[in-house]
Amino acid sequence: MRKIAGEGRLGTITNDSGHFYKPLLVDEQGTNEVSFYTSFSSNTKIPQHITRFFPKFDGTQLMEASDGSGMKPHLILQDLTFQRANPSVMDIKIGLRMWAPHSNEDYIHKCLKKDRSTSSISLGFRLSGYLKNFVSSKVSDSKPDCAFTWMVYGGSAGILSQLLELKVWFEDQATYHFYSCSILMMFEKELALNGKSPHAEIKLVDFDHVSKGKGIIDHNFLGWLCSLIKFISEILTTPEDSTTDYLLEDAQRNHIYSENGLF
Repeated sequence: MRKIAGEGRLGTITNDSGHFYKPLLVDEQGTNEVSFYTSFSSNTKIPQHITRFFPKFDGTQLMEASDGSGMKPHLILQDLTFQRANPSVMDIKIGLRMWAPHSNEDYIHKCLKKDRSTSSISLGFRLSGYLKNFVSSKVSDSKPDCAFTWMVYGGSAGILSQLLELKVWFEDQATYHFYSCSILMMFEKELALNGKSPHAEIKLVDFDHVSKGKGIIDHNFLGWLCSLIKFISEILTTPEDSTTDYLLEDAQRNHIYSENGLF
């Protein structure tokens, strides 16, 4: 077992079997997250090409907490970086509205304060965590070379293609509303450095604020997913565009980058 410390909260735990154990919040958010995973994993109407964009869910388990404070409930999820060679990961929070309809006033004000200090207002998404020089072949250089831009974002198996596939589903699905969810973008930099396919992949994560769609399309997520798609399309066209620099500056200003790319 490997424990990853959290800041002011219980950390996650991984093992050598490809499992990721996430501490379950003992409140409405925790209950909500379990309900979503249970519903989604048993929903036979969701096509397989869409379920691949979500972590596999294997239930819950009581286990020793990462801080040694005793037995705590954990979600049993797929370890998304398991057996990846030198993974680069970027976490992008999607949506202009981050709170579900049942959220209390304190949480809404907290979200609004965060949104106003980041790119959420202007772009409809923000970096919640990222690896410095994400698609650069350079590790610590202050000026990225964007060498892996096309390998990661472009092509039939690249991130842009996957986002477009996800968008088609969101244009029709009305079962869930994904408030405050993130899209993880991942690829294996070690493979890219050797000129091989970097296994670029997206996954949706963070479902403790998901609510029932009640037959209404999730325009909050869909609309700003479209904004992200447009943004990445522009990166492929002009990788040195200043808009990209603005997003990264926003992330650095809020101290949300990671040296190892794991969030």
